[in-house]
Amino acid sequence: MSQGLAAAGTTAGPVAEFGLTGDLIRPARLTVPDLLTWPQHEAEVSFECAPSGSRHHRFTGPLLHDVLAAAGPGFDPARRKDRLRFLIAVSGTDGHHVLLSWGEIDPDFDPAPVLLAVTIDGAPLDRTGPQLVLPQDRCGARHISGISGIRVDGGYPAWT
Repeated sequence: MSQGLAAAGTTAGPVAEFGLTGDLIRPARLTVPDLLTWPQHEAEVSFECAPSGSRHHRFTGPLLHDVLAAAGPGFDPARRKDRLRFLIAVSGTDGHHVLLSWGEIDPDFDPAPVLLAVTIDGAPLDRTGPQLVLPQDRCGARHISGISGIRVDGGYPAWT
């Protein structure tokens, strides 16, 4: 993986790391500094949740699609739309998990960006780890703080 493995300026202290695993040609362990090597995108997000009220944040980071595409998902080029059977499981250090389909992150199907945020409101996330941000979500239920792992699974059976 040419992008994502060269460390860019880190902050002092330990840096959080997470694994990209599963049906990938190039699984990897990544940090926030690694994620800074991809093109950065910005998203202004408003979460409207009953327990905590309205919260507004500005996130920056690469697109989840770009990072996973660079890891080489094991799509079968002989099967039309094979990528749509792939699932993405994201886990956080706090025990939260979310499951996405490839179609939710692929710009060919859904134009809404899904970020691996490396900053929140301008503050770097080097020590706590990146955050999964779905700016289109009204409530931040699929938001994952401190990503501990991302697994790509193409094991869902393809129908014939």
